[in-house]
Amino acid sequence: MSSNIPVPATQNSVFWGEIAPCEHIAQFYEHDSVLLDALAGFVGGGLKQGEGVIVLATDEHLKALDQRLNASGVDLQKAKSQDQYIAVLAEDALGKFMVNQWPDDQLFANFVAELLARAQNGGRRVRAFGELVALMWAMGQIAATVRLEFLWHQLCHQKSFSLFCAYPKAGFTEDPLKSLDVIRATHSRII
Repeated sequence: MSSNIPVPATQNSVFWGEIAPCEHIAQFYEHDSVLLDALAGFVGGGLKQGEGVIVLATDEHLKALDQRLNASGVDLQKAKSQDQYIAVLAEDALGKFMVNQWPDDQLFANFVAELLARAQNGGRRVRAFGELVALMWAMGQIAATVRLEFLWHQLCHQKSFSLFCAYPKAGFTEDPLKSLDVIRATHSRII
């Protein structure tokens, strides 16, 4: 069952510090700055706690995130060199497991397992962010998006990592309430 949790920007670090393994969180946002504030808190909080962090995002969001993390004092070069911070272009990630516009279960599991193995080096707890589903949703691949959310949720519980997804509100053009219900059903928390 999902819950709606409003998170004031000033409390992001506290919120992200309280997430549990296997937590699957979705954020709906209107402006990139809102997403990037939350994402910097999620990623930066994990890195500062010694966790492994995987980010699957667009080039624009990866660059903006790197700027925010560097400005907050995170040593990204060190984190990247130790596979504590693994950033992958979302479009490239989709190419690893999508077959005929549908996520292949085994290819997806293999792709994520490889990333998790790198991020867990030394027994680190892992948190992951992905906007793969947002890209698919924006392309109108609704059923494939729901399937991918299911696969993420399943792996999240099998491999014990926290997962954060984000959807721009602009993507909800056809029956927004029904769309939100579909997405809510696959997440433990909604922001």
